[in-house]
Amino acid sequence: MYKLIHQDAVTGARRGVVTTAHGDVQSPFFMPVATTSTVKTMSGVDLHEMESQIVLSNTYHLYLRPGLDIMEHVGGLHRFMNWHKPILTDSGGYQAFSLTKFRKITDEGVKFRSHIDGSLHFFTPEKVMDIQRVLGSDMVMPLDECSPYPCDRKKAVKGLKRTTRWAQRCKDHFHKTGMHERGQRLFAIVQGATHEDLRRQSAEELMAIGFDAYAIGGVSVGEPVKEMFEALNWVLPHLPADRPRYFMGIGLPDQIVRAVGLGVDMFDCSVPTRYGRHGSAFTNAGKLNIRNSEFTRDLRPLDEECDCSVCRNYTRCYIRHLLNMNEITGVRLMSYHNLHFYIKLVERIRRAIEADGYAQFQKEFLTRYNSQLLSTL
Repeated sequence: MYKLIHQDAVTGARRGVVTTAHGDVQSPFFMPVATTSTVKTMSGVDLHEMESQIVLSNTYHLYLRPGLDIMEHVGGLHRFMNWHKPILTDSGGYQAFSLTKFRKITDEGVKFRSHIDGSLHFFTPEKVMDIQRVLGSDMVMPLDECSPYPCDRKKAVKGLKRTTRWAQRCKDHFHKTGMHERGQRLFAIVQGATHEDLRRQSAEELMAIGFDAYAIGGVSVGEPVKEMFEALNWVLPHLPADRPRYFMGIGLPDQIVRAVGLGVDMFDCSVPTRYGRHGSAFTNAGKLNIRNSEFTRDLRPLDEECDCSVCRNYTRCYIRHLLNMNEITGVRLMSYHNLHFYIKLVERIRRAIEADGYAQFQKEFLTRYNSQLLSTL
């Protein structure tokens, strides 16, 4: 599934390729979040235009609406959304834990009520494999228990043990139902909260079972950025070099740049579109709040170094006007630019690794971005 093409001589940043049934994905890469089978305000044409290689969708939401009967009828998620590049689907466990007013977690699985109509549902490790088999996603996530922040040791141990048991059950059912023969690939998710020995224990237990790829979960759940990166440093040295490494739910541009320098291959986050909807534009010089009055007469593009269609055709003052008038076009333009920025950022990252220049690229980017992570170099 993963081939290492080049490793930066100074930082150890990895340039590779992930092979899937729907094409190769050049890594490191960023996955736009198509939660309910669409990236908010973006069409598939938009994503192709900005050269997105892959998208991420949400098992929980798609299971509830449109439902598995529709997915089976149309032949899976790729055909449903007319996206014929790779798709990763998460297990839906995090949403079952966080979005519902009622949920009960046992060793068997997660019982929850739909946030839509209150109907009762039960996710087991086997159930989430069955859902993702119907969806036909290329990269499949297991059911895990995401530790909250803060999380005491006793609770973290309990969640770790349950995550390992569920991972084994997911793998057993994954192979029993022939998902591997269809070209689907199963990830494991490392848990352990903010406890170093538990993080390492989780990684070791999951590697003993054996998976196609490994993700670091239970991060970006409210912990300080310092603790987020500590968890990453604890886990990465223990993961196999011949498997993709996925830092789940991260994040901001400077976080991606720093994590690549530590050896991460895959990222996803709703930040580009969510921040865009609220008026924040990502640029090479940092984040701008375009709603601010200072941009009322600003005729420059969102980012003068960006060549996306938004920056080629529209000014800051115009986009600010659209946002302040609550025009959906303003949200769409902001979302397009931000996603384009992320996708082109990882392209630049790949080129820097290939040239053995990632240490310099990382330092220069974090400096211009005025990132606090500069102090971690």
